[in-house]
Amino acid sequence: MTNIKDLAKMANVSVSTVSRVLNNHPYVKEEKRLAVLEAIKKCNYQQNINAVHLSKGKTQLVGVVLPFTDLPYFGQLLKGIANQALEHNYKLIIFQTNYIESRELEALQMLKQKQIDSLIICSRTCNLALIQEYLSYGPIVLCEKVEDTHLAATFVNHYQTFMKALDYLYEKGHRRIGYTLGRKTGTNSHERQSAYADFIKKYQLPNNPDYIITGCYHLEDGAQVVQSIQAMSDPPSALLVTSDQVAAGIVAYCQNQQIAIPDELALIGFDNQPIAKMLGITTIEIPIEEIGKSLFLQAINEEISSIEMEAKLIERGTV
Repeated sequence: MTNIKDLAKMANVSVSTVSRVLNNHPYVKEEKRLAVLEAIKKCNYQQNINAVHLSKGKTQLVGVVLPFTDLPYFGQLLKGIANQALEHNYKLIIFQTNYIESRELEALQMLKQKQIDSLIICSRTCNLALIQEYLSYGPIVLCEKVEDTHLAATFVNHYQTFMKALDYLYEKGHRRIGYTLGRKTGTNSHERQSAYADFIKKYQLPNNPDYIITGCYHLEDGAQVVQSIQAMSDPPSALLVTSDQVAAGIVAYCQNQQIAIPDELALIGFDNQPIAKMLGITTIEIPIEEIGKSLFLQAINEEISSIEMEAKLIERGTV
């Protein structure tokens, strides 16, 4: 197998000149560069990428942990990360975990084994203590608010955002307010639950556990949400919904059931996806692509910082 010493001999140049040509170094005389390229062509030389990575101490690979790839939120987050990866000449390795802890551990192990330079965890099921054990192997960035000063993060304050949305519904006259979640575990979900608990305490509203509906991820889950509240003797008059996809499913099912929105059921979605604009859904706009961009830059710059992004309410016709 041809190596760079063989190329240097064939081109009658030094090994360092061959190395500079292979790495597109600008300061190589044209005749020497052409001689090296001709030698490469003759022997069909291919660089040993693993050796290159070993010599540089970098793989130019960033791992991205996502629970799902078919949800618009994570797709948009990945878009923000991928655009920056392209701009900075990095490639991504995607770990779709379905919230299975062993798959998250695979990503952490790849960081430990230097198969990736850094790791972005967009949503997780493993605990922070486990993640902290891998910090010495490379940068790890989280998409959530964390108290640990050794972990980098870019996030939206879900407690504050959720509370503002709840207050907005209260000001609109709603007293029976429910909300939907994908899962009860997770930092962002805990923050939303804390905001809701403080909200009902603040206004001395009844605490109805039926008003909290979990397992809501997809468009089709909207029908199940409406069916759940239809079965209640005292259903909520307003809902804060996990995502615009689920909110759109609720709107579609309500139209089918002749349930008037917002007169019979008011809605606020999350993320400000295109479908929310199309259907006139009031929503909380989260700068998802900007969050993805920030996560990537923190990962490659090894920046241990905590960056909070601002969310805002977009008023439309469902409240």
